[in-house]
Amino acid sequence: MSIRTLRMPTRSIHVIERNLVLFPHFWKVLAAGFVEPVLYLLGVGFGIGSLIRTIDVGGGHTVSYAVFVAPALMASSAMNGAIYETTMNMFYKLRHVKLYDGMVATPVGVEDVAAGEVLWAVARGSVYSVGFLVVMLALHLITSPWAILAIPAAILVGIAFASLGAAVTTFIRQWQDLDIIQLALQPMFLFSATFFPITVYPPVLRFLVELTPLYHGIDLIRGLTTGAIGPGLLVDVAYLAALGVLGVTVAAMRLRTQLIK
Repeated sequence: MSIRTLRMPTRSIHVIERNLVLFPHFWKVLAAGFVEPVLYLLGVGFGIGSLIRTIDVGGGHTVSYAVFVAPALMASSAMNGAIYETTMNMFYKLRHVKLYDGMVATPVGVEDVAAGEVLWAVARGSVYSVGFLVVMLALHLITSPWAILAIPAAILVGIAFASLGAAVTTFIRQWQDLDIIQLALQPMFLFSATFFPITVYPPVLRFLVELTPLYHGIDLIRGLTTGAIGPGLLVDVAYLAALGVLGVTVAAMRLRTQLIK
């Protein structure tokens, strides 16, 4: 299967419309996904933060612990909303109800299915992120006007993880395999400089952490909300954008081999 066989997903909007029409209680899912990071922020950011003075975020910038943790939780919200939509929900549609088999029998193509599901997942993660940014603003956890770019940054994080989730889901054969995804997400959440600066890790662990997409998402959003702006943020953007393109391309190619007989 060549990338040249893929076409532009011009009908992906119909996949999004289908999800909106058949998911009338979407707000309940949004509420559940929004509450968890807020509880982390209150419990860890302010709870443990009361025992910690300041954190160095680079470039001569020091911030309170709550200000340090908040953008990491915002990036994690974008990740969770996006990847859970393109793993568990997409797996159900692909393997159990055979939804995509019916879709590709219409003018909606495989590329439209892949792009539509990724965009739907990004929308879910973006809503989490926007709500969390409002909470950060209300709690005075934003210290830089660059924070206005945290929303497109969170969308980019969502694109990267939604595309990655869609690609991985095309390889999954049974529900039990989804536990492997959770096994990868949990340590990524804990160790991607979410609660501790990357500088506290030993060199080998630091190198491994810097290879993960969540670390780049956290570094990007943290730099924007704290004012620690530097050329490293461009590396974060390039990494996440490349992962998004690669993920959605692999997902479309894999779906084409599975749905087009």
